[in-house]
Amino acid sequence: MKAEYQKRLVQIAEIFEGIAAHATESARERCPYKNRRDECTAAFGCRNQRKPPVAGGLLLCRGDDKLDYRAAWQL
Repeated sequence: MKAEYQKRLVQIAEIFEGIAAHATESARERCPYKNRRDECTAAFGCRNQRKPPVAGGLLLCRGDDKLDYRAAWQL
């Protein structure tokens, strides 16, 4: 049982490693507050925000995704 448990932990770790690698790669090209629908989820203002198509909806992100945002989040 212990070996089976360890095997599953390794499988889960591999899955999360892939997710983390994808997130790191995405962060090189797009703002981390921009979702897959090009909506801004930030709780602060940004010059790339535009009015939502539906009143009360999330603001749209109009960033060009050609900036490397990593430096803004690294200390």
